[in-house]
Amino acid sequence: MTQTLEPVEVLVPQAIPPRRRTSRLAVRALSIVAVLALWELLTAFDADLWLHFDRLPTPVEVARDFAYQLGTGVYYQDLVDSLRRIITGFVLAAVLGIAVGTAIARSRGTADVVQPLLEVVRPIPAIAMVPIAILLFPSNEQGIVFITFIAAFFPVVVSTRHAVRALPVVWEDAIRTMGGSRWRVLWNVVLPGALPGVFSGLSVGMGVSWICVISAEMISGEFGVGYRTWQAYTVVDYPGVIVGMLTIGLLGWLTSAAVELLGRRATRWLPREDNA
Repeated sequence: MTQTLEPVEVLVPQAIPPRRRTSRLAVRALSIVAVLALWELLTAFDADLWLHFDRLPTPVEVARDFAYQLGTGVYYQDLVDSLRRIITGFVLAAVLGIAVGTAIARSRGTADVVQPLLEVVRPIPAIAMVPIAILLFPSNEQGIVFITFIAAFFPVVVSTRHAVRALPVVWEDAIRTMGGSRWRVLWNVVLPGALPGVFSGLSVGMGVSWICVISAEMISGEFGVGYRTWQAYTVVDYPGVIVGMLTIGLLGWLTSAAVELLGRRATRWLPREDNA
């Protein structure tokens, strides 16, 4: 007697219709335009409410200064310096954070030795370690990279640890019953299964890294977007301050988007709705 197998329904993510996508983009653009219009209105009338908008430059002044800085080589050199510090510290944090988080989740002995140390250091803000970095490292550049590394390291460790521990035990048992070694379980089951959680930590780590690297550049840097923004404030160049803030926001958004895109490509096997 033959048994007929019922067809399995495969869930395929539904793409957003073009009309809906256009309307969403229009709403996002209008929200930015509304903020700029409100900013222009408050500064044009020198609104002095609880907040002193009469002290702020207008959007036109900021745009004029932004256009001027785009024509200078110093602006791009600052971008390169900040990006180099972010990428170096973030890559180190990603590699070591994933390794340490996985080791803590997979080894009880490692957890007993390493986790207490991490839990003591983790609540300390990375920016509070700037004085220690100045004392430990021979140059400010290495100290700033260290601050960036610390900022991203702990979110990656925590997310990796939780992601690995949340994996179903049956996945590992299935590989072991087929004769899989411990390393094969790690590479074929643990790391691929934990990728969504790992990339969540990487995304958070990237955002925290930007906060800390800019603060470190303001305190002890000689170049970079944070240093240049603080210099603009000290010489009362308020349009330059806002240009620096906008540059930081754009860089943070682009790097976080790059991490999320990499995460999407690495976890293409997961069903998801297109939310772009």
